[in-house]
Order: sequence, then structure tokens, then C-alpha cells
Amino acid sequence: PAVTTAVPARLDRLPWSRWHWTIVVGLGTVWILDGLEVTVVGNIAGRLSEEGSGLAISSAQVTGIAAALYVAGACAGALFFGWLTDLFGRKKLFMVTLAVYLAATAMTALSFEAWWFFVFRFFTGFGIGGEYAAINSAIDELIPAKHRGRVDLIINGSFWLGAVGGSLLSIVALDTDLFAPDVGWRLTFALGVVLGLVILLVRRNVPESPRWLFIHGKGEEAERLVAAAEDEVRAERGGRELPPPHGEITIHQRKSIGFVTIARTVFRGYPRRAVLGLSLFIGQAFLYNAITFGFGTILTTFFDVPPGRTGYYFAVIAVGNFLGPLLLGKLFDTVGRRIMITSTYVLSGLLLFGTAALFDRGVLSATGLTACWAVVLFFASAGASSAYLTVSEIFPMETRALAIAFFYAVGTAAGGISGPLLFAELTKSGVVADTVLAFQIGAALMCAAGLVAAVLAVRAERKSLEDVATPLSAVETNEAARTGRART
Repeated sequence: PAVTTAVPARLDRLPWSRWHWTIVVGLGTVWILDGLEVTVVGNIAGRLSEEGSGLAISSAQVTGIAAALYVAGACAGALFFGWLTDLFGRKKLFMVTLAVYLAATAMTALSFEAWWFFVFRFFTGFGIGGEYAAINSAIDELIPAKHRGRVDLIINGSFWLGAVGGSLLSIVALDTDLFAPDVGWRLTFALGVVLGLVILLVRRNVPESPRWLFIHGKGEEAERLVAAAEDEVRAERGGRELPPPHGEITIHQRKSIGFVTIARTVFRGYPRRAVLGLSLFIGQAFLYNAITFGFGTILTTFFDVPPGRTGYYFAVIAVGNFLGPLLLGKLFDTVGRRIMITSTYVLSGLLLFGTAALFDRGVLSATGLTACWAVVLFFASAGASSAYLTVSEIFPMETRALAIAFFYAVGTAAGGISGPLLFAELTKSGVVADTVLAFQIGAALMCAAGLVAAVLAVRAERKSLEDVATPLSAVETNEAARTGRART
């Protein structure tokens, strides 16, 4: 049936409140786990390859094969769970994906052979990939339009808080005065499981997306959720009335949307936006997956930094990464998407070209290289986070989770699988020119993506999702008025 609803407008006009903080904490904390996971693996690569670690595995296999399998799992998980997220709802899936992550991480801690480690790195990524689709969908659909950009960026950027924790944790875990060589690295994964269980408890309080509910024939439940949120916000404001909502939308409710319809909508209905999404994801995926997995190897190979000390350096660049979205996020809602996406991508690429030149001349120490990367990634992190924001808001609601999954999977497969493999191959040679080439490839891809954004980026700042991309289920308002159909 066709139903006219003001649910999106009612959500967008809500002032920021504790209700929104519940969402941010419940959904954002998993990126901290992801950051901890990825960083720990990069920093323990040297220890895993040492005799007595309990695994017959080389550092190149950890930063190359294991890293690529983790990303491949994330791509597969994003597609699989993204489809299920659009079919069964956001909340069910972001609970399931976290459970998958927890189980796989626990099994990684029990690794006794390299193949076991590889298999469960894949499944850890499988769970994390599903999180990307389910969580980014929920963030955009629950957060008011005027805050959507900065909140999305900061939540995605919280990955780097986990990276700081993972870096410092690896220092303790790799200290053989505290833990045996075959125990410390296992404890880092075990801690990830403990943190994940805490997050699972917190996440139970995050509501389902009312936008998803009313399109899938659950208008009454959507109405109850929004009314409860409004009551909570009014109480927090001392009983003051909320601003009036502006606008209604009439939609045909339906249980599911076919994959063919989604694909046709994304690629035939929005071809320019599809090119934009792919460009942003490929650029950031190569840069981040290669550097995240390979920075520790660079430090040990070229600067003789002991494996147990690489965490200090990584913590510094991780802080730079988090500060980027935190300090620049607001500008994506005020200055605008196009200017900010373009500038963060291009500027980070140009700065990386400069870093490559300095590294090539041999004028950088381990500290100097770390400082350069911290500056590069301050801008790159905001740009990379905006890739997730972009693909989660520029396509119709019915396609949102699967669109996020598709662009993440394809972009990350192109840059995030090839990046670690190529980077590991280039850095293990110990030849400066090879690593410089890896830097330059990442820089060129970031600059190219920024130029694409300059032409194709969508001005979505402070706009309702339904104004940025009309839902496939939407019908003309006068049709509803003519036939006298229900309102919720």
C-alpha cells in the first residue's frame, strides 16, 4: 500500500540529544575494534615471524597474504551482509556481524598453523565488512541532516582510536619480559574479544532505522520509535516543544527490493555517482590498507626499529588520523561536501608525493617519516571517511546498505587487496626506490580521486536523505491524496 509519512522530517529536525549519543556510542565503538585488529596485526608481524612464536609464518605473509585475506573477507562480508541488511533491517544485522567478528577473532588467538591464522583472518574481515554496510546505513538514517556529515566522519574515524590502542597494546604484548613469544600476540586478539562482548551489550540499545521500517511495511513500529525519541528529547529539554517537521513523503511499502532493481538504479540511474563512489574507495583503500598493514615493516626494514617498538611510531600516525575527521568533520556540513572531499584527497596525495621525495633522498629518520605520515593522514583520514559518507547518502534508501557494500567491496578489492600484496612485495626488497614507488602509486590514486570529486561530488550537506536521492518506493503526493490512502 501507499503511505504518507513525516518520519524522515521528524528525525531530521531533532536537536542533538542523549538519544543520538546512544547511537554514536553503540555503532561507533566497533570501528575502534577494527582499528585495534588491523594495527595489532601490522605491529606483531615481526614477532610472529620469529622462532618461538608458535606459528611457522613470515613477516611478508602476515603483511601480505593475511592482510589481503582480511580485506577479501571484508569485501565478501560487506556484499553478503549488505544484501541481508536491506532485506532484514539494520539492527538484526549489526548484531549478527559483531558476533561473527567475535567468534573469528577468538579463533585467531588459538592459531597453531599458518593456514588456521589465514582462514580466521578472512572470517574476522567477513564480520567487519558486514559492519560497514549495516552501521553506515543506520548512522545516516538516524542522525539529523545538519549533523550527518561530521558524525559519520567522526564515527568512521574512530577506527584510529583503536589503532592507538592497538599500537600501545602491541608494545606490551611483544615484551618478552612480560609474556612468552607465543603468548603475547594471542592475548591481543583475546582482548579484542572481551571488548567486543562489551560493545555487544551496549549495542542492544540502538534502535532499528525508522526509515527502513516504514518502507518495509512496518509504519506503526516506525511511528512508535520516532515518538519515543521525541518524548526523550522533549524531557531532556525540560518539556519544551520541538521544532515542527518540514515535509512528508508518500511511498509504496514493500517487503524487499530485488538485486536487479538495485543494480539498475545505481548504475543506470546514477552513473556519475557510481563513478564517484568507486574512485573515492579505490584511492583510499590502496593508501590505507597498504600503509596500515605495512608501516611496521618499513620501520624495521629501513630504520632498524625493533618489532616491539614500532607501536610507538604507529600510535603517532594513528592520532593524526583521528584528529583529521574530528577537526575537519564539521566543515563537511558547512563548507560543503564537494570542496572538502576534493581538498582532503588532493592535499593528502600531494603531501604524500613530497614524503616519497624526502624518503628517496634519504633525509628522513624513523621519526621524520612518522611525522610526515601523520600530516598526510590527517587529511587523508577525513577524505577516506567521507568515502563512506558519500556512498551511504547519494543513493536511494532501498539500495543504501548494498550500495555501501558494493562500493566498499569493489573499491577495496581493487585497492585494498592489491595494495598490501604490492606493498609487501616492494618493501621486502629493502630497496628504497621500490618503497618510493609504492608511496607514489598511493599518492597518484588519492589525487585522481580528488579530481573526480571536484567534478562529480554531490552537494548533500544539510539535506534530507530523501532530497539527496528520492526513494525507489516514493510516489507522487497527489496520488495518495486522490486515492485517500493511509498516513502515519
